[in-house]
Amino acid sequence: MALSPSAHADTFARDHLPPADQWPAFEFTLPELQYPDRLNAASALIDRGVERFGADRTALLTPDGTRWTYGELQKRANQVAQVLTEDLGLVPGNRVLLRSPNNPWTVAAWLGVLKAGGVVVTTMHALRAAEIAQILERTSPSVALVDHRFAEDLEAAVAARGDRTAVVRPAVVRYGGEDPHDLTARAATKSGTFDAVETAADDVALLGPTSGSTGVPKVTMHFHRDILANADTFARHILQPSADDVFACSAPFAFTFGLGSLLVFPLRFGASALLTERTTPVQLAELVAEHGVTVLATAPTAYRAIIKEGKAGLLKGVAKAISAGEHLPKETWQHVYEETGLRLINGIGATELLHVFISAAGDDIRPGSTGRAVPGYRATVLDADGNEVAPGELGRLAVIGPTGCRYLADERQLSYVVNGWNVTGDTFYRDAEGYFYYQARADDMIVSSGYNIGAPEVEAAIDEHPDVMESGVVGRPDPERGTVVCAFVVLRDGVEGDDAKRREIQDFVKSRIAPYKYPRDVRFVDALPRNPSGKLQHYRLREQAAANGTQV
Repeated sequence: MALSPSAHADTFARDHLPPADQWPAFEFTLPELQYPDRLNAASALIDRGVERFGADRTALLTPDGTRWTYGELQKRANQVAQVLTEDLGLVPGNRVLLRSPNNPWTVAAWLGVLKAGGVVVTTMHALRAAEIAQILERTSPSVALVDHRFAEDLEAAVAARGDRTAVVRPAVVRYGGEDPHDLTARAATKSGTFDAVETAADDVALLGPTSGSTGVPKVTMHFHRDILANADTFARHILQPSADDVFACSAPFAFTFGLGSLLVFPLRFGASALLTERTTPVQLAELVAEHGVTVLATAPTAYRAIIKEGKAGLLKGVAKAISAGEHLPKETWQHVYEETGLRLINGIGATELLHVFISAAGDDIRPGSTGRAVPGYRATVLDADGNEVAPGELGRLAVIGPTGCRYLADERQLSYVVNGWNVTGDTFYRDAEGYFYYQARADDMIVSSGYNIGAPEVEAAIDEHPDVMESGVVGRPDPERGTVVCAFVVLRDGVEGDDAKRREIQDFVKSRIAPYKYPRDVRFVDALPRNPSGKLQHYRLREQAAANGTQV
């Protein structure tokens, strides 16, 4: 696919795209995906948002009562663009690293970078200096904008680059504090008038490090058109939001699910977003009720916790509830429906494709299924040789659509893209109606005494036990069976994890799924390892299970 002339003076992003013959196929099958050659995603979101929905419409809310309108957000995004270009010398194509939890100035910064023609590098604010240093090494940002509360690790990572030759050391600008050089103070001196750079629709707008659930993050590359494409597929056709909706999501902006749910989708459709920095599931539910949230996106673990704490009533005002970040078991879907009347919108997405590409809503939902390919996407299941399998057969999920995998200078591009398909690493089967059913991550399938056992199915059974808050299941090497099912279990406060409780959980699982799938090794832990985006890190549990040997 030939690229349009770039608006980037700094050609780093295009220079580091993978070779064209390693790209997946791209398809733009819907009228709304026919974007013009010149497109600035930030301008399309906030400038067009002000024109279409009015400057006085609420855009952003926070629990402390902060409220920004579309007009205020536009002005502050323009002020950030002015600071970047007038004070910091940003030229189109320069990378700008963002490090912050979800708050309004992060939204303004994200939009301001794109309006100035820059490339946003999103990072989790929970990352430490060594992890940040890897991202600096890969993306070479010229500027880093950081919430003042999370500046220390970033500044340490930047300082560590100072002694190296031929290495760009980004200018670090804090915001949200009292420093006179703070981004917010600098922005206040600017007019708030800025004409967005006329970037190409296929100029890189976003570098998104993967959340690292498999241990080694990659950096995904997304064009301006990609940012709008997920709004014009999943959001437009599955969520069908209105300008009266209020969105909330537990994921951070650096997790592309959070970016879509809290920034791109609301602004694309004239809605608003409630931004929360860090909450427990029950605290999130309380804020949802208090602020009139109508579209909620969070993990199955959170929905289970809200119900187990007897707080299901707090979700009565939610019209659309999305399950994100983890597999949604059929049992969890059913419990949420029975307790709240909500039909959870399941779906699967990937950082490589920015957002959800398989889902279903309303009467199209089949509990236990992830859904069907979202309009604008095609999906299938491939065998180990890259051939499509028949309905009902297990294989690797593969997707083609308007977004797709482009890793920044990473040989793993070769394994993610197979014959034009984006191959996600998830094991699925598809039924005759085109509904997809998740079985496990490819590396989470447990083979024990010749039986194939999906870890998510065992986790779902364990999580139904009234004393269990959450669980993680992996295979542990075993000399007799090859592998045995090993479960790490977090119990409710006050419940003792002793041998009796271990046997009780094992018998409970045997009563709900085939007995051969029960966890022969049950370990009680205080918490499960999760990455900063909240995904369970099974690879760390596998390491722990193998290192600690047998525990029954």
